Amino acid sequence: MVKTPPLLPVEVLSRVLRTARVNGASVLVIAGGLALLSAAIRDEFGTMVGLLVAAAGAIELHGAGLLRQGESRGCNWLVASQFYLLFVIFAYAAWQITHPVSDIVWHLVLTPQVKDQLEAQGTSVPDAIRLLRQVYIAAYVLLAVLTFFYQGGMALFYSRRRRAIETALHDAF
Repeated sequence: MVKTPPLLPVEVLSRVLRTARVNGASVLVIAGGLALLSAAIRDEFGTMVGLLVAAAGAIELHGAGLLRQGESRGCNWLVASQFYLLFVIFAYAAWQITHPVSDIVWHLVLTPQVKDQLEAQGTSVPDAIRLLRQVYIAAYVLLAVLTFFYQGGMALFYSRRRRAIETALHDAF
């Protein structure tokens, strides 16, 4: 078995910068766009959440910019952006779980045609609403779990490369 040699510090830095640029820009553009859409429909809460999430992308891009300028503290910004985003998503999911959509909204979702289909299947409207609530909560729990693993993994990715990044910056500057 041939073992591949470890990457050179400059290659590690290059990969970290590329990852931070793509990840940070994606978060910034997508969350910023959703914040604009929320603002367009006058959804203050959605706008605020979108802007808070977009800020995580901006923080990550700032960290990458610091690394490009030879500042090793940029790695701290990259790691912090992941924990910040994790906190925002956890807070958002917790809010959604503890402040569920009212039954009025579920009745609006359940159109007369859907209600007829439910009755034909022997399911009552209250049972359907209970099921919708459970799916709603499960979706936000899943969001929190996936965020924990993804953002935690990204924080670990950046953190584990800190020494190689510092070496590459020391050699380059």
